[in-house]
Amino acid sequence: MVNAGQNQRGNLRGPAVYRARKLRREMSLPEVLLWQQLKLRPHGLKFRKQHPVEPYIADFYCPEKRLVIEVDGVAHDMGGNPARDERRNAFFAERNLEVLRIAAKDILKDVTAAAQTIADYAEAKSTRDGELQ
Repeated sequence: MVNAGQNQRGNLRGPAVYRARKLRREMSLPEVLLWQQLKLRPHGLKFRKQHPVEPYIADFYCPEKRLVIEVDGVAHDMGGNPARDERRNAFFAERNLEVLRIAAKDILKDVTAAAQTIADYAEAKSTRDGELQ
């Protein structure tokens, strides 16, 4: 018997998993538009939407490239949000995840170009990572 909060294997799910599910149903317009492009697998890359990385949730994540994509709306520049974003970036970096931030206004202006920028960046990431080894 599986208890509440456990999956079929009996592993407990963290609260971020449940928040991620909710966020997948409530994506912003720029996120929806970008997801329509990323799910087409540009450069053959697979992306996940609203992917939990406890305690945070990445807007999009490319597991093959360990790349987190964050869609930044105008709220990201207000109040304490820039400092919060820096803490998130540091958290992801500690887990060897790279963060690429895309402005929501750029997605609304040209979603195809924004998705291409992400795909090109992810593709080039292999080269950058290889040079570091």
